[in-house]
Amino acid sequence: MLGMFVSMLASTVVSSSLPLIVAELGGSQTSYTWVVTATLLATAVSTPLWGKFADLANRKVLFQAAISLFIVASLIAGFAGDVGVLIAARTVQGIGAGGLAALSQIIMADIVSPRERGRYAGLFGGVMAVATVGGPLLGGVVTDTFGWRWNFFIAAPVAIIALVMIQLTLHLPHREPKKVSIDYWGIALISAGVSTLLIWVTLAGSQFAWASTTSYVMVGAAAALLIGAVVVELVVPDPLIPLDMFKDRTFTFAVIGSAAIGVTMFGTSVFLAQYMQLSHGATPTQSGLLTIPMMGGLLIASTTFGQVISRTGKWKAIMVSGATLAVIGSSLLGTIDADTSLVQVGISMFILGAGVGMLMQNLVLVVQNRIEVERLGVATSTLTFFRTIGGTIGVSLLGVALANSLPGRLAEGFATLSAEDQADAARLLASGSVPEIAQLPDSIASVVEHAYGAGIGHVFLLSVPLAIVAFVAVSLLPNARLGTQTAIEAERQAAQRAAEAGALESELVEAELGLAAVGAVPSREAEADGAEEADRP
Repeated sequence: MLGMFVSMLASTVVSSSLPLIVAELGGSQTSYTWVVTATLLATAVSTPLWGKFADLANRKVLFQAAISLFIVASLIAGFAGDVGVLIAARTVQGIGAGGLAALSQIIMADIVSPRERGRYAGLFGGVMAVATVGGPLLGGVVTDTFGWRWNFFIAAPVAIIALVMIQLTLHLPHREPKKVSIDYWGIALISAGVSTLLIWVTLAGSQFAWASTTSYVMVGAAAALLIGAVVVELVVPDPLIPLDMFKDRTFTFAVIGSAAIGVTMFGTSVFLAQYMQLSHGATPTQSGLLTIPMMGGLLIASTTFGQVISRTGKWKAIMVSGATLAVIGSSLLGTIDADTSLVQVGISMFILGAGVGMLMQNLVLVVQNRIEVERLGVATSTLTFFRTIGGTIGVSLLGVALANSLPGRLAEGFATLSAEDQADAARLLASGSVPEIAQLPDSIASVVEHAYGAGIGHVFLLSVPLAIVAFVAVSLLPNARLGTQTAIEAERQAAQRAAEAGALESELVEAELGLAAVGAVPSREAEADGAEEADRP
């Protein structure tokens, strides 16, 4: 949990201070985009790689390597003297974060049975809630008190503690290394295809038009690379992402549900903070405090229902109820605007948070319960991979929808102002950047607040269909019983059965040879010779 907390905290703690960081390092809007995109790209692309390595190598050593990589990258980012170094460090951070997110789930499956895993999944969900919602709040306080560089340093002590605790307390059995062929083509094609797609979604609409030659080239290139990746994964002996896993109904619907709920998980942290600051004039620290109901709903639901799943072994009704709450919460947030009371917004956030808390970690649980033990690592990381990809692409598209709706809403509001206020608005908002409400005249600030309030409410309304997709996917999951063996126990039992089967076969062969020697029964070789003799004319 410490490892996952470190990865989640580092991803969220800098969100409230990134504008200040990029400005002090002399970066442009493009640089700002790349500071965010580089981390997401590295996390998404590296996740299946970590999962694959987890099935081949020592998982404890891999987890410690991911933490060490993360610590080094965090320190480099904190001492960065220009935006290029910051982007490079954030990329390495993303690689380490991908390992921490995937391996923490895989190691938990090694030492906790599916029946008991619900309780621990709830605790993991609580950790993610605290890091996701509390990160921006902590980042705002740290920046105001100590300076933005401490946002990168603050996770390092926790990471070091996690490294020491894992070394002292985590004892996993030795795993025999497997002889495998590395899927280099799959790694290259999936990484390049996903990177091209995410870069296009991130930059389109700001750096170039959606309907432009650049867009067509990037989309075509991404499609060609991903089609090539599918072909490679179908023919190589040891694929990075075994596509035959999608033949399993549980795995397929869990992937769909994870991708859909990923939009809700990532989207709320992005757009709720913006709503609080631009529609209610909150500071970064205040906006973090105002999103506590979301964190509370997620924390309470994930821990409470995790305990229920471990005690009863029943998960289907809980997950369907969570998906229902996600639909209701998204719909309620779709009705907000600048005049909506914070009490109503808080209730809506709590409902949505509870729904996400009942779903997110339990989707991993049902896949780990179903998948073969030798594929546990790659299945877990693949699920995380699609959740990250779905969330990143979805949030980017919702951001585009917000950006496209704002000009019309602003123009409609400014039309009601006096000519003098309209001229001031045109001058103050000419750059097209996100405005600071506190620095605008009251009349103009009111228009901006209402435009962003209605626009962000519309964004949440657009996310409702995705919540419905998650509901349908969860409803179609087979209601399988949760196992009572850990992954290590299941692996040992499979090895024992294989050894017993081999010993039985050896005993049968020895018995047949012994009987054949005294002429009681023909040996297998004699039977073959006799059959061959009988076939001759």
